[in-house]
Amino acid sequence: MPITSKYSNEKVEQILDDVFKVFEKHGASAELALMIVGNVATNIINADIPASQREAIAEKFAQALLTSIKKD
Repeated sequence: MPITSKYSNEKVEQILDDVFKVFEKHGASAELALMIVGNVATNIINADIPASQREAIAEKFAQALLTSIKKD
């Protein structure tokens, strides 16, 4: 069963486009961009998720990432 998001595709795509433009503006390599995205995810989890739920949220995030990557 597909996961339904409460956020519109249009909203998600616009934010992604803005983030990619920032990476392009700064000439960020894939390695630097991934490091930044990881740091942002960590900061969001630490700032906005109760301590008792952080590990579970991080594990779900990691699993979602693994599920979403292309396996050639």
